[in-house]
Amino acid sequence: MAENIKKIGCALISVFYKDGIDEIASELSKRGAKLLSTGGTYDYLTSKGFKVDKVEDLTSYPSILGGRVKTLHPKVFGGILGRRDNEGDREQMARYEIPEIDLVIVDLYPFEEYVAKGASHEDIIEKIDIGGISLIRAAAKNYKDVVIVPSKECYGKLLNVLRANDGGTTEAERYSFAKHALLTSSHYDTQIFKYLNSDGEIPAFTENVIESLPLRYGENPHQNAAYYGSADSLPTQIHGKEISYNNMLDIEAAIELISDFDSTALAIIKHNNACGCAQRPTVLEAWKDALAGDPVSAFGGIIVTNAAIDAEVAEEINKIFFEVIIAPSYSDEALEILKSKKNRIILVRAGVQPSAVKFRSMMAGVLVQERDTVAETPADLTPVTDKKATDAEIADLLFANRLVKHSKSNSIVLAKGGMLLASGVGQTSRVDALRQAIAKAQSFGFDLSGAVMASDAFFPFPDCVEIAGEAGITAVIHPGGSIRDGESVDYCNAHNIAMVTTGKRHFKH
Repeated sequence: MAENIKKIGCALISVFYKDGIDEIASELSKRGAKLLSTGGTYDYLTSKGFKVDKVEDLTSYPSILGGRVKTLHPKVFGGILGRRDNEGDREQMARYEIPEIDLVIVDLYPFEEYVAKGASHEDIIEKIDIGGISLIRAAAKNYKDVVIVPSKECYGKLLNVLRANDGGTTEAERYSFAKHALLTSSHYDTQIFKYLNSDGEIPAFTENVIESLPLRYGENPHQNAAYYGSADSLPTQIHGKEISYNNMLDIEAAIELISDFDSTALAIIKHNNACGCAQRPTVLEAWKDALAGDPVSAFGGIIVTNAAIDAEVAEEINKIFFEVIIAPSYSDEALEILKSKKNRIILVRAGVQPSAVKFRSMMAGVLVQERDTVAETPADLTPVTDKKATDAEIADLLFANRLVKHSKSNSIVLAKGGMLLASGVGQTSRVDALRQAIAKAQSFGFDLSGAVMASDAFFPFPDCVEIAGEAGITAVIHPGGSIRDGESVDYCNAHNIAMVTTGKRHFKH
């Protein structure tokens, strides 16, 4: 685009938040620009000593309908939309005494903030901006002649442009502001629709996310990546290198898993699956037993816990290399120890909860589903065998079931005494997943006698319970629902194995 610098002769300013607007008004006024404004913005600027004309004086109409109609007038929108290089537009603007408006600054009513704070429906509806949105679209459409500033986040950018160009803007700069403006209006309308359609009556995928965080790289170093969303939705990073795409996936997997535990627990995540996990009275005990589950895979993993990290725990976990640690809090001494590795990512999870829905790109579209929030309790278990699980086995079955829910399908989890002994994940057959888990447990010297087995889906054949029984498993949990469930139950009855079903499958792909 050509460096078509246009001086700003007239600026319309109508904003909700006034902070910072006086600095812009000062830059415009000292360069001879005329200021137009309405309502509270007019009062604010005149109280600061600026000479400002009222929009009402231009339109010969007062603000009406309780402030709902202020700027919606041909003399305002004609001044914005009039094409300076179009002879017909210039002739009409002259005939109807429509002044050229070269800059529009708006800051929309805080609709999202009112929704977030739980305001009444009536108050939220009143915060649907009409005039501001219309001004944004009009000024953005006519970017060749008009610059649009759609929110307070753009004030600094405008100031820099005004100072660099002595009160003018280039076409490229106006085009850039127009893109920001239409993104702002698109996001605003999306939030209004999502609020009004919270009952889901109209099926539509309407996510519009403005905030973004550049990531170190994607799944592989040659791929670019970014996170789109509010930084408030992420754990707070207090130390370490820039987070990568793979880190993000592991962080989400870690938070989703630990969110299912009420008592003190610690897990080690590798490639979105738990390679170690334990429930214990203290974090230190949980760490030692989680690590024992697979000390090989723990190298370079993600550590997550739902309890505070003190110096004693930090000393122990500092003995191995890991990329990320997530905890609700850390003692000062613990942080000093953990920060000894400059690249180690230390995150504080304080109130961060997974979203209610999950999105996934698919071909040229998007898959959307509710998040799997089911966390079974003893009341959800249906005994289906002659032998009933003991209280200790029920505790282990529920523990294993939490883990298998958060493991890649097909998955099998073996556990005992509130500790993950081994898992088989991401296998094309359930038998392969089980054999993988058994081999792994045995390679680390675990005795599977008295252990329990959890499966993310039903057993289509009795082969899995047969293999598990031969390995020493004494209790099994799975969703149930296979037409051949009876064969698995019969084997368990014949070999004194307890089995419970949940009625809930937990596939994860």
